[in-house]
Amino acid sequence: MNLYTRPNLNDIDHVRVEPVNARRNRQSLYAPRKKIFPKRAEGPFRRFKWVLMLLTLGTYYLAPWIRWDRGPYAPNQAILVDLASRRFFFFFIEIWPQEFYYVAGLLVMAGFGLFLLTAAVGRAWCGYACPQTVWVDLFIVVERAVEGDRNARMKLDADPFTFDKLRKRVIKHAIWLLIAVATGGAWIFYFADAPSLAASLFDGSAPAAAYATIATLTATTYVLGGLMREQTCTYMCPWPRIQGAMLDENSLVVTYNDWRGEQRSRHGKKAQGLPVGDCVDCNACVAVCPMGIDIRDGQQMECITCALCIDACGGVMDKLGKPHGLIAYATLKEYSSNMSLATDGGRTAIQPSNVRNDDGSFMPAVRNFDWRIIFRRRIVFYGVVWASIGVAMVVHLALRDRLRLNVIHDRNPQYVLESDGSIRNGYTLHVLNMVPKPRDVTITLVGLEGGTMRIPEFGRQDARSFTAHVEPDAATTLKVFVTRAPDGAEINEFLFVIEDIGQADRASYRAAFNAPGDVK
Repeated sequence: MNLYTRPNLNDIDHVRVEPVNARRNRQSLYAPRKKIFPKRAEGPFRRFKWVLMLLTLGTYYLAPWIRWDRGPYAPNQAILVDLASRRFFFFFIEIWPQEFYYVAGLLVMAGFGLFLLTAAVGRAWCGYACPQTVWVDLFIVVERAVEGDRNARMKLDADPFTFDKLRKRVIKHAIWLLIAVATGGAWIFYFADAPSLAASLFDGSAPAAAYATIATLTATTYVLGGLMREQTCTYMCPWPRIQGAMLDENSLVVTYNDWRGEQRSRHGKKAQGLPVGDCVDCNACVAVCPMGIDIRDGQQMECITCALCIDACGGVMDKLGKPHGLIAYATLKEYSSNMSLATDGGRTAIQPSNVRNDDGSFMPAVRNFDWRIIFRRRIVFYGVVWASIGVAMVVHLALRDRLRLNVIHDRNPQYVLESDGSIRNGYTLHVLNMVPKPRDVTITLVGLEGGTMRIPEFGRQDARSFTAHVEPDAATTLKVFVTRAPDGAEINEFLFVIEDIGQADRASYRAAFNAPGDVK
């Protein structure tokens, strides 16, 4: 057989290609999930997260039940997305479909607000207020209450299935499901009257869409918040990959200060008289991290900047009688400056003894907060854009018209030539009353000298002005016939003007008047 002859693949029954490493061992294309058992943290950042969790969850669950009196012609729910009437109510603000630009403005503000927050203090949104973070915190609270803290949960997970383990798991997942159902139920209350919808949900008369929405949100909340947790942030959320573009050397991020902590020790090196840092390698920062990372390895995509590692490290420093700040919020610029002071002669090895004062304190000690990092060009730009959009929306909202008029000219016939030589055009007027109460408006003909109009609904009389009663929060449709006298001026355009004198609301529409010589 010729050694250079290629083998015939048709003679091979099965060809399997596997990824291999240098030792020819097969490697998996996907890394299995490593279970994370976060330990309960204590400190100012953990307390701040408790407060934010109570505020955000309380707002979400309770907001649909807040009442707001708008009179007898509008719903009394403070926050309501009324799909049936195609309106959005937010306390005293009412948004109509044609005013969707307000919603677009809010979305743009949310985007620039996220850019602003990230440029200033890193991924603070992810660490404190993101719905995924808030619900994961809530689920971990339940898990800790049922199964115990970190060590107890790790032991329970490693133990074989017993009745006690099964009981705890059933209780935990049952509470998770109740939270998930409450989450889906609270969401649909924003789209209908909450008390009425709640009653119909329990008696089985609610729309099928309500039950489907609750089922969908229950499943997503349970899976994302209870089962996937950190995987949602790492693999599903795009923001960890985007936020790097929002950071610079002056952005505050959670940082392990190598210049102070290295070399690490468990007091063994100290006993030998070797220079060591303040980090005693206790892994307290890793134990409390909900993402399961080690902040001492530097900035990582998985870090959500929750700062629980700062609390954990601060507790250890208190026990050791040392100042806080081994893990702290710091900028890359400050970190690099401290590292350069801690480097001896340009060497990369850190010698903490070289950066201590005579009294034993660290030379680059924790500094007072520098407000100049907040007023940087990037942050000022984001802040100005964010504030400008908000001010523009508020001003426009305060000055917007609450009475609108739309006119449609009859297409067939476009005009009628009457026996006396006068010319008549037909129009359909849509008078939109955007306040939740009925009112009377005057409809006036302006600019068509010698012309009159007739509204069949009001009788057969001709006049240049009529008073119409319009319904609250609705468009009232009126049929109007405009007649130009035989000796009237040949004017091709005029105005319909509607006005509510009592509320000083006014709207107009420029309409065309067709005559025999105008239509081709």
